[in-house]
Amino acid sequence: MATPSGRGFFLIASATAAVGFAMAANQNIVSNYFEGSLGFSGSQFGYITAIREIPGFLLIFLTALFYRLSLPHLTAGALLLLAVGYGFFGFSWSFWSVAPWVIISSMGYHTWMQTQAALGMSLTTENKSGSILGRLAAINQAGALIAMAFVLIVFHYDILDYKQTFAICGFLALLAALFIVRFPHLNNGELQERAVKRERMVFRREYRLYYWLSVLDGARQQIFFSFGLWVLVDHFTMGVPAISAIMLVTAGAAMVVGPWIGRQIDERGERTMLGIVNIAYIIALLGYAFIDQISVAVICYVIYSFIFPLSAMGASVYLRKIAPSSDVAPSLAMGVTMQHAAAVVVPIATGFILNFVGYQIPFMIASVFAAITIVITQKLDPANQKSQRRLQEDAARASA
Repeated sequence: MATPSGRGFFLIASATAAVGFAMAANQNIVSNYFEGSLGFSGSQFGYITAIREIPGFLLIFLTALFYRLSLPHLTAGALLLLAVGYGFFGFSWSFWSVAPWVIISSMGYHTWMQTQAALGMSLTTENKSGSILGRLAAINQAGALIAMAFVLIVFHYDILDYKQTFAICGFLALLAALFIVRFPHLNNGELQERAVKRERMVFRREYRLYYWLSVLDGARQQIFFSFGLWVLVDHFTMGVPAISAIMLVTAGAAMVVGPWIGRQIDERGERTMLGIVNIAYIIALLGYAFIDQISVAVICYVIYSFIFPLSAMGASVYLRKIAPSSDVAPSLAMGVTMQHAAAVVVPIATGFILNFVGYQIPFMIASVFAAITIVITQKLDPANQKSQRRLQEDAARASA
């Protein structure tokens, strides 16, 4: 930890573990909280997901507004919002009373999604980006694993209620903000005297494949996470302890295998790994849709939840290879915004469809998005798709 990059890794790893715990604990209990305490119907799960994703859609504008803030300070502010939102979740009594806290926590979470990747990749060179993101993913899952065990125990023995658990989630998000606010200014693992200047807003034709990956990922992902747990809770009548056990298995597997997968992205390339991941998505989604057995549904949920972070990881590594340093963070923000343009519309549409058809149809639609993504991944060729600004940056670095 003597080097600036070592100190930076310790700080972001600590923040990642705390956020991993907070988010996993929240996700673990929120479906049961919505249905059991707030009385949500199936369609309302889709509607609250759409509300939750609105800040993701607006992320590029929020990032542009605060572009003068350094990336660590922007991230710390986002985690503070996450802490406030999670802390007040348990004080709700209806759909509309929980919506403000959903929006506030979502603003924090979606900002963290893109700034954490940018901060992580600043710790090292681009040919090791996948490895560092894989390690951070494993640390995130370690925090999630502890959260799953915690929730399983406290709800099985009725030690804590929903309100107290949400308060703990808020405290850990606040702790993460305190860690990340001291993150050093780094570029390719080297300490900088001042923060890397970020563009206010970036939308470039050269990054179009990254944008397509983001949109399709958002459409597919939000269908699954709008209704995946709801099907287990409503259709298969699984309670909090059972849901906790499922997520415990998922987090444990991801924690062990995550660093290896990150290295595979570096060694085999984004095109190969993203293609494999999307084939696995199709298998899991169609299994969920066509086989009405609780054991199959649980296996498909575990498979999907285990691999879904890899899509964003692969897309982020691809972007870093074709974009200059100043474009990475705002381009990640643009990708999240485009991802959530689909994520706002799709849950509403599928939630409406759910009123007239079985739950299987949304999962079939999601598998179509995964199939289209496979076609897009075959076009990835970062060595020959570098932007003009990135080529200029490489030339300047070589001459220096």
